[in-house]
Amino acid sequence: MKLEVEKVAAEDQDRLKKVYAIRKQVFVVEQKVPAEAEYDEFEENSTHFLATLDDEPVGAARWRFTEKGVKLERFAVLKEARGKGVGQSMVKAVLLDIQSDPKSKGKMKYLNAQLDAVPLYTKFKFEKVGDVFEECNILHYQMQLA
Repeated sequence: MKLEVEKVAAEDQDRLKKVYAIRKQVFVVEQKVPAEAEYDEFEENSTHFLATLDDEPVGAARWRFTEKGVKLERFAVLKEARGKGVGQSMVKAVLLDIQSDPKSKGKMKYLNAQLDAVPLYTKFKFEKVGDVFEECNILHYQMQLA
């Protein structure tokens, strides 16, 4: 089993299409998130990642700068690839990439985690902040890096 997570260059339309296809499958089809809520005005200003398992695209994620700091978001793993370490590998790769960006120094790292993803982010020292809230009919916690 060969698992890879790579940053997708902004001009690499082929790989970006794979990122969007994974997000569509997980969020729009499986979780019934409206497509207009899934794709937003931040796509072009975000750093995207594609995870592959034996060269098959299976995961996607992105991060971006916000007024509050650095937001990790849109972590999606195809159903057939869950439980194989894809999510952990993506969080690790995204955090390393953020760390390597000098503009991220001293900025808060945070995300909105679906309830069943909270244990994943806890492994990376993210902590719940505030109460459960609903986003696109899915319960979340805001979490930030301790």
